[in-house]
Amino acid sequence: MQNNDKLAEILFQFVEKNDNTEIKPLGAGHINDSYRAKSGDNEYVLQRINHQIFKDVAQLQNNIMRVTDHLRRKLEEKNISNIDRRVLNFLPTHDGKLYYKDTEGNYWRVMDFISDSKSYEAINPELAYRAGLAFGDFQKELADLPNGPLFETIPNFHNMEFRLEEFKEAVEKDAAGRVAKVSDLIKEIEARAEEMTKPERLHREGLLPKRTNHCDTKVNNILFDSNDQVLCVVDLDTVMPGYVLSDFGDFMRTGANTGEEDDTNLDNVSIDLDIFEGYTKGYLENAASFLTDVEVDNLAFGAKLLTYMQTVRFLTDYLNGDTYYKTKHKEHNLERTLAQFKLLTSMEDNFDKMQQIVSEAAAKN
Repeated sequence: MQNNDKLAEILFQFVEKNDNTEIKPLGAGHINDSYRAKSGDNEYVLQRINHQIFKDVAQLQNNIMRVTDHLRRKLEEKNISNIDRRVLNFLPTHDGKLYYKDTEGNYWRVMDFISDSKSYEAINPELAYRAGLAFGDFQKELADLPNGPLFETIPNFHNMEFRLEEFKEAVEKDAAGRVAKVSDLIKEIEARAEEMTKPERLHREGLLPKRTNHCDTKVNNILFDSNDQVLCVVDLDTVMPGYVLSDFGDFMRTGANTGEEDDTNLDNVSIDLDIFEGYTKGYLENAASFLTDVEVDNLAFGAKLLTYMQTVRFLTDYLNGDTYYKTKHKEHNLERTLAQFKLLTSMEDNFDKMQQIVSEAAAKN
């Protein structure tokens, strides 16, 4: 935890010094450290960027500025009045840089705080519909982002072939001596590997394009106003090239799960088809205009894919001895694996219904 004087000194690299400045911790993010700063009459979010995860901070910030500048231009073209509440606004340092590096080697950035806004952790079908509108609009507006693809801030983040290579290595090394205990789960992973690497094959065949993706489409990455209307999409660190079915699928993995990600009572875990339908309708209302038939046809598969991918990632970390994810106890990653796998099997059992929901929503758009 940084002391207030030091945090204020960092803030003043971006804004004018003000003796009436107060800085407090904001949220409980897993990646970056965030603070709410009030300086005079203005409020900001001060963030320490985790450069262990985002190793090229200059490229990261350049990505974000390209995205927010483009979204802002689109809003201006539509004569939207409250643009400062509809897209994040990052401040440059006094010498024009997009970040500040302190004497300890930490990287910092500052954005305007969007007041009278809220986010949700849990969701209902109506909020799912609005979230679908938000992420669908986000992708649609960035479909014509100029000057080439964005930088890949976390290489191979949603690359299933890469994740399976990591998994294979973990099984072979058996660093924590846990392979024998989960041999049945390993077989389940291996049995689905061919199907789940379909996106990379389709991409190589020129049938599945990479687009500008958010890559962390959780409902808590959308800000709503006091009337539950969408303001803007936030947490732009992972915005980079990807397949739209990954973004669609990641929302379903997190938002349409009736249980918790690490639920120990697997009876709680299943796919919520009402949430699935709400999000799908909203998403395709905005995204159908630019998606190809191959993308639409594989959206429901994307839900299975991202759930399978997270199952693989949790099990890989368990086999490696819990070196990546924070755990509460030694079996935590296994509990996560089992809960994600249960969600996957629920999606498999309901896949025809999911496909039908997508087809019907697409037909209306």
